[in-house]
Amino acid sequence: MKKIKLACFSIFFFQLLIISTTVSAQSRRDKSVFKEYKSGYYQNTIMRGISEQTEKKAPPKTQKYFKMDVAGMDVPTSPSQFTTVWRNVPISQGATGTCWSFSTTSYYETEINRITKQNISLSQLFTVYWEYVQKAKGFVDSRGESNFDEGSEANAVKRVYKEYGCVPYEDFPGYAGDVKIYNHSAMVTEMKNYLASVKESNASNETEVISTIKSILNHYIGTPPTSVTWQKKDYSPKDFLLQVCKLNMDEYVDVISLMEKPYWTQMEYKVPDNWWHDSSYYNVPLDTFMAIIKRGIRAGYSITIGGDVSEPGFNMNNVCMVPSFDCPSEYIDENARQFRFSNGTTTDDHGMHLVGYLEKNGKDWYLIKDSGSGSRNVGESNESFGYYYFDADYIKLKIVDITIHKDLIKNLLNQFPTNRG
Repeated sequence: MKKIKLACFSIFFFQLLIISTTVSAQSRRDKSVFKEYKSGYYQNTIMRGISEQTEKKAPPKTQKYFKMDVAGMDVPTSPSQFTTVWRNVPISQGATGTCWSFSTTSYYETEINRITKQNISLSQLFTVYWEYVQKAKGFVDSRGESNFDEGSEANAVKRVYKEYGCVPYEDFPGYAGDVKIYNHSAMVTEMKNYLASVKESNASNETEVISTIKSILNHYIGTPPTSVTWQKKDYSPKDFLLQVCKLNMDEYVDVISLMEKPYWTQMEYKVPDNWWHDSSYYNVPLDTFMAIIKRGIRAGYSITIGGDVSEPGFNMNNVCMVPSFDCPSEYIDENARQFRFSNGTTTDDHGMHLVGYLEKNGKDWYLIKDSGSGSRNVGESNESFGYYYFDADYIKLKIVDITIHKDLIKNLLNQFPTNRG
């Protein structure tokens, strides 16, 4: 009888705890602040490194941005607070739109370590080079209708690796000249102008077009190697991928959570950067999407993430939350998520690499490794340099797709018609 009473009391206490937590979450009323825009890593390091002329320009006009005020809140402040996977140090993508390659290359570096225990740095620009070649082929095949720009998706890296392989960073760093900062503005402009002339003249000779695009790429970022030496043995890029890195690209899948297509089906992610119209994304309910992330990082698997970073809760101290004046935590669900994607307030902005987790005050936080400039505005001496701290709610509302190892959803694959025996 005492045991029953104790059990009843435990249930009552647990229910009370849930109610208390819910009330606490509902009572959070976030504040905002107008923050003055200040030159950061992009202006002071990237652009100044590319051209000393930037120092002579007049300072930008004073602007203010509407941001969530996290002053006084108990939030993460250091990567050391997180349980993490192994990863290489964050690398800047410079003045380029190649986050998709930097974030996913970082992901595969972590996968190599998980599988083989090797610490290898891979070339991001080797992948970028061959992706531009693929885009040029798509441009010719579509007679100029296919999107040709800097952006792409995480699964483009898988596609490039399968066809061309990969190489160590030191074999193809992809810098132009002596300036060790990536800047593709002139290169991309030249390629786009050339392709515009191809379209206008209807001169769709693929061999000639690809040859010209390669010539432009070779000039700006170098000619990619056809062989590399690793531990005194020579490999082709494809053999390096398979024999040294031990990566089987068929083991990696992309998962999405959007209401516009039925759950438990594969769908096309309809954004400009999915220029080749990949329709292999596994669409799952939002709770499943979040469970995959929660379970995966705790099991030692890192994850690439892609979504929106232009939010008032995306703060200059590298803490990223969803403010209550945008959407209170208890109202973040599949409808709120889809609403923002459908009306364009959630966009396909940026690719990043999720490398750790922290349980704090009953909520999950995730450590995000980043190649963009925003995460570097805190200064190189700050532990947060190159990292963000994402509240789980931010991922739930604003991160649209992820790349993972198939093992994380192997128990779910039979729910998809294309994977049923």
